[in-house]
Amino acid sequence: MKTRFILIQTSHAGNVGAAARAMKTMGFDDLVLVAPRWPNVLSREETIQRASGALDVLEKARIVATLDEALHGVSHLCATAMTPRDFGPPTRTPREHFDLLLKKELAAHDGYATEAYFSQKFTPESGMAFLFGSERFGMANEDVYRCHVALSIPTNPQFGSLNLGAAVQLIAYEWRQALGGFTVQEAASQGERADAVQLAGMLAHWEQALAAIGFLDPAAPKKLMPRLNQLFNRAQLTQEEIHILRGVAKSMLQAARPNR
Repeated sequence: MKTRFILIQTSHAGNVGAAARAMKTMGFDDLVLVAPRWPNVLSREETIQRASGALDVLEKARIVATLDEALHGVSHLCATAMTPRDFGPPTRTPREHFDLLLKKELAAHDGYATEAYFSQKFTPESGMAFLFGSERFGMANEDVYRCHVALSIPTNPQFGSLNLGAAVQLIAYEWRQALGGFTVQEAASQGERADAVQLAGMLAHWEQALAAIGFLDPAAPKKLMPRLNQLFNRAQLTQEEIHILRGVAKSMLQAARPNR
């Protein structure tokens, strides 16, 4: 899906790096800066540090003078504005808007949206752009007015101020989830399971060691070893864990021997 993140008149270099990092974690790399405070913002030390490995996004990023240049090739524009406007596009949460967009239901909700625009399902060729305003004064009204929606991230009503990098991260996450998301990585393999013969050998080793330290009375073993057998069966030991437990038994036997 063609997706572009546009930062308008960004004043803090670190936020550009944080935005690049946020984008990369969600699989996006099209970043455009409109008239940033620092002409060399993409190569500033603070930017690179905050990018934390997303240098490829910074290398690909573009700096343009006007918003019109940044919008070339995209057709659906999403403003990010915390302050509601009396006039302009509808205000929605990202999740709500993305659901309507991908289900082709926007025409039924937005009077300004023509059926022709939304007659086809949103495609990769359509192009999506997310616009973020300056940290100092947010998005200008004229920039919000040209967008199809003003996305508002649900926050604490008493403290809704989001850092620019955090806002980019949340929008990128919600959009990635709407597109299908990434699969959760499975835990690394814990190693090959021990078989019954290996388990029996380890238990015999432990029986010898427990007797040597006086914990097990061979004349009256009761049910200690069967209970340990059940315990280790439930643990589903790996071969490496068998080796560790055998090492413990070996150390117990060595400690139980009289000093020579």
